[in-house]
Amino acid sequence: MLRLAMAVIVPFLFAAFAGPAQAGHAIAMHGDPLYPDGFTHFSYANPNAPKGGSITYGATGSFDSFNPFIVRGTSAIGLREHVFESLLARGYDEAFTLYALLAEKVEMADDRSWISFTLNPKAHFSDGTPVTVDDVIYSLETLRDKGRPNYKTYYSKVERIEQPAPRTVKFVFTPDGDREIPLILGLMPIVPKHIYESRNFDQSGFDMAIGSGPYVVDGFAPGARIVYRRDENYWGSALPVNAGHYNIDRITYEYFRDANASFEAFKAGLYHARPEDDPGRWTNSYDFPAVRQGKVRKEIFTSGMPSGMRALVFNTRKPVLSDIKVRQALIRLFNFEWVNRNLYHGLYVRTQSFFDNSELGSHGRPASTRERELLAPFPDAVSPEIMENGWYAPEGDPAGQDRKNRAAAIMLLKEAGYELRGGTMTDVATGRPLRLEMLVATPDDERLALTYATMTRRVGIDIAVRNVDPSQYQARRSNYDFDLMFNGWFSSLSPGNEQSFYWGAAAADAPGTRNYMGAKEPAVDAMIGAMLEARTHEDFVAAVRAMDRVLLSGAYMIPLFHQPNQWLALWDKVKVPEQPSLYGYRSSVWWIEE
Repeated sequence: MLRLAMAVIVPFLFAAFAGPAQAGHAIAMHGDPLYPDGFTHFSYANPNAPKGGSITYGATGSFDSFNPFIVRGTSAIGLREHVFESLLARGYDEAFTLYALLAEKVEMADDRSWISFTLNPKAHFSDGTPVTVDDVIYSLETLRDKGRPNYKTYYSKVERIEQPAPRTVKFVFTPDGDREIPLILGLMPIVPKHIYESRNFDQSGFDMAIGSGPYVVDGFAPGARIVYRRDENYWGSALPVNAGHYNIDRITYEYFRDANASFEAFKAGLYHARPEDDPGRWTNSYDFPAVRQGKVRKEIFTSGMPSGMRALVFNTRKPVLSDIKVRQALIRLFNFEWVNRNLYHGLYVRTQSFFDNSELGSHGRPASTRERELLAPFPDAVSPEIMENGWYAPEGDPAGQDRKNRAAAIMLLKEAGYELRGGTMTDVATGRPLRLEMLVATPDDERLALTYATMTRRVGIDIAVRNVDPSQYQARRSNYDFDLMFNGWFSSLSPGNEQSFYWGAAAADAPGTRNYMGAKEPAVDAMIGAMLEARTHEDFVAAVRAMDRVLLSGAYMIPLFHQPNQWLALWDKVKVPEQPSLYGYRSSVWWIEE
């Protein structure tokens, strides 16, 4: 069955950035909220969905923590979504609009220099303790001081906190605040002060997670399983943002050692919903008995969101990879056409922008006048080719010969000071061979890595593929202890502060950020700033496209490929609404019919 999300993004999503102060039940980054005060439910939720039943999801790897907000450890899946809530809830029919949740009312200054939230008097944590302004202030200060680096980046923009009324908290921002930061505060997770102030917040471990969300942790086996139970006393079950949500009584995440073990478990009915990202498996492996008997079905969803970026990342902190010529040569050597045909049944699409499939991407578009104005102070940040048409991936040879790209790569390496000696690419100055290590943690990534290593070996570059366990992989990734590795970045229709966490210079040397490549390009920071300050649709799109061009010009990674649709396999008892969200399917609105 083909389920189509919104084919066209409604015009008011980017109607006008300026306007009267927003106050009431919702705030929007761009334009006005889609749903008026008094709305009953989101369009992608079924308010008549039955409650009850159980579902099991599959996960790979392991976990050693119940704290999803810190760098240390690997948090169990689902804690942020099921246990902890924010002041406001995101609507998934829109680019970036937030609606009342823990806060029943929100007010924001015209210039977005402050925002205030009035808490819902019914809001309480799962232990029955009311949610108070003290909890909100404690959450901000604790996450800022002890949480992941992105929290410090966001919440340090709060200059002072006021309490105009017993249930109201007001955040006043520093002069360097931006137009998105009020909404970021709306998405701040709220933790109970009376629970967490007696704990070592920045330490991983299995201290029980307590929040105000619709579920509580009902059991776990360290590293292997976590179970959530729907809280019958959940305070927010009658809110419009929750209508048709959280229908399933019991949610279990079972961990498996790898994707193959996970798939075999799904076939046996050990878990009930499987997003699929392997074209070969999607094409050839869903013919097991449960599919033939109608107990398992395949569904395809089309999302209205940008593709995001899945890439092979270069760690430019490493001396050998600090040379852009070396990185450009390595990009040339990746033969997507052969890989797609031979490994993925031709079902993938090459990714050529961080915002492919949307108006925010630069691929195939000449830079606008506004983009050129933004980039003028940084004349060397974007290559002429990318300025004129965006980035075009080198076209590979489907037969696998790819002589043209190999010759181009050898020429680039020669310019970087390398030459072939006895079949080995060698640094002319030092006599050292060009050798790299690629870090992987899954069999699928290992297969692609070994394929790419074969391609580079043809020009004398030795890439050793190192497969490590998930915990070691996470530790080395967080501390930037790698040469090359695979990573993916989600992209939305409203990119903002998180971009600094992905690409900003301040994030390059801070452990635990997602600036894995170590980019320190002033033009990137300037484009993020322009994006956050944009007040017109034209300026916003120009800033995002300009950032896209700078990142692609930096050759920080080998852009890989993406699925043209979302692929999902479900056991028959799992039911989904007829209308998906703009983002595609949302598991929080599913229900069970045994």
